[in-house]
Amino acid sequence: MIAMKNQKLIEEFKRCKKDPSYFMSNYVKVIHPTRGLVNFDLYPFQQNIVSDLQQHRFNILRKFRQGGCTTIASAYALWLTVFHKHKTVAILSKGDVESTEVLERIRLMYEELPSFLKPKLEESNKHTLKFGTGSVIRSRPSGKQSGRSLSASLLIVDEAAFIDNIGIIWAAAYPIISTGGAAFILSTVNGVGNWFYKIYNEAVAGLNTFNYMDINWPEHPEYSRVEGYEWLYEDMLNQDPPLNVDDWATVTKANMPLKQWLQEYECEFLGTGETFIDGEILKQLVDNQNEEYYIKYNNRMRVWEDPKSYYEYVIGADVALGRNRDYSAFHIINRYNGEQVAEFYSNKTPINEFAEIIAREASLYNVAHVVVERNTIGNNLIDSLYRVLEYENLWMEDKQDFGIQTTSKNRDIMLTKLEEFIRLNKIKLNSKRTIDELLAFIINDSGKTQAEKNHNDDLVMSLAFTVHVLDSLQQTYPVELTNNPHSDNKEKLIPPISRGIIPVHSYGGITKEDIKWLMK
Repeated sequence: MIAMKNQKLIEEFKRCKKDPSYFMSNYVKVIHPTRGLVNFDLYPFQQNIVSDLQQHRFNILRKFRQGGCTTIASAYALWLTVFHKHKTVAILSKGDVESTEVLERIRLMYEELPSFLKPKLEESNKHTLKFGTGSVIRSRPSGKQSGRSLSASLLIVDEAAFIDNIGIIWAAAYPIISTGGAAFILSTVNGVGNWFYKIYNEAVAGLNTFNYMDINWPEHPEYSRVEGYEWLYEDMLNQDPPLNVDDWATVTKANMPLKQWLQEYECEFLGTGETFIDGEILKQLVDNQNEEYYIKYNNRMRVWEDPKSYYEYVIGADVALGRNRDYSAFHIINRYNGEQVAEFYSNKTPINEFAEIIAREASLYNVAHVVVERNTIGNNLIDSLYRVLEYENLWMEDKQDFGIQTTSKNRDIMLTKLEEFIRLNKIKLNSKRTIDELLAFIINDSGKTQAEKNHNDDLVMSLAFTVHVLDSLQQTYPVELTNNPHSDNKEKLIPPISRGIIPVHSYGGITKEDIKWLMK
C-alpha cells in the first residue's frame, strides 16, 4: 500500500515537473482579493502565457491591469527552481517595495506546497529564496547597475514600462543571458517612446527575436462572461456586496478617466500626458509613417520624394561634432504641401562633410532655403556653407545674421509653432526616426520641453527650425507655382500651407485668380 502511494506521488511529481500549468492549477495557492487563499486555477489566457514561456526563450507581454500576470511569472519562477537543479531566476521590479512583494508572493506559494513537492529551503530573506535543488530566486529593485548583477537562467522584468533606465539595464543584462538564458518582459503600457514600447513594436514587426504576447480584458472570466464559468458568476453574486460580471466594464469605465481605461485595460499605447505632442496625435503619426524610401550616404539620409522643378523646399539643420554623441540632422520639407521629402541623421559626420551634403542636397532641391542653428558650432557650419561652398540661399534673421540664434524664449516659440503645424496637419511626417524622437520628447516637471533620458532631440529641433522658416515664408512671400507638369491631368496637388487665404479655383494646383475687377 505504501509502495503504491509512493509510486503515485512519484508520478504526480513527474507530471508537475513536465507541465507547469498543471502544477500551478493543482498545487499553487494565491491570495485572491475577495475570495482569500485559493488554488491558482489558470484561466485559458493564462495557460497560453505559460505555454509561450515554455516554447520561446524571449517573451514580451503587453497586459491589462489585474490580469494575474505577475502571479504567473512568480509561479513559473517557483516551478523552474523547484523542479530543476542549479537554476537562477532573477526578478527585476520597479522598486524595493515591489520586489519584496513579489518574493513574498512566491514564498507563500512555496509554503503552501505539499511536502512531496517541497524541496528544502536553504536560504530565505527579503530578496532571496534558495532551495535544496541548488536553484535560487532573486528579486531586486531596478537601478542603473542592476543589469550587471543579474546572472540568471531566467530574467523576469515586471512592469518594464515603468522602470527608469531599463534600456541601460537590459544592455548590461543581455550578455549574461545571451548564451542560453531566457527573458520574460511584462508590463501594462505606459505611454509611447519608452523602451518597452520600442521592444514590443519591434517584436510585432519581426525586427527582434522576442515572441510578443497580447491579452485582452474580455478574456478574463472575472471581467467578462465566459462560457464554462457559471460557478464563478454564482459565487460573485453571493459576495457582499454582490458582483455582476456583466456590469464590470461599465462600472470600471465610469470610475476612471477614459485615457486611463484605454491604457490600463485596452492596452493602447498613448502619450502619458507629459509628451509634448498629444498622445492621440502621436498614435496617428505612428500609424502613418512611411517606410518606402531610398537611402543615400550609407543610410544617413532617407529620401521619400526626389525634387520636382515646380516646388520650393526648406531645409532646417541642427549640427553636432560628429563624434558619436549628439546627432547632426536636417529635414527637407516641401514648402507647398508641408511633406517631409528627405531626412539626414548621423552622429559620425564631421562638420565640413555635413556642410557639403547640405549644399549638395539644397542645390538639388531647387536651391532650397537653408536654415541653421548658429549657436556654438553652428557658426562653423554656416561659415563652411557661405564662405567655402558659397551656397547662395542661407536663411537670415531680421538683423541680417545667417541662421537662427536659439534662446530659451524663441525656443519655446518655435516648438509651439511646431506643435501647431503637426496638430493642424500643416506638415506630413514620413520618418520613423523623427516620429520616434517626438514620442520621447516630453514636458518635464519644471515645465521645460526636452528629450527623455537616453533619447535625443536633434531631429525635433531641426524640424522646429524648418517649421519656423516655413511659417515666416508664408507670412512674407506669396506662394507661386509654375511649370506644373500635372496641369493637363486631373491630379490635384495638396494645397500649400496657408493662413487665412480665401479659397479660389484651382487647376492641377495652379491658382486661377478672379480678374473681373480688371474689366471695370
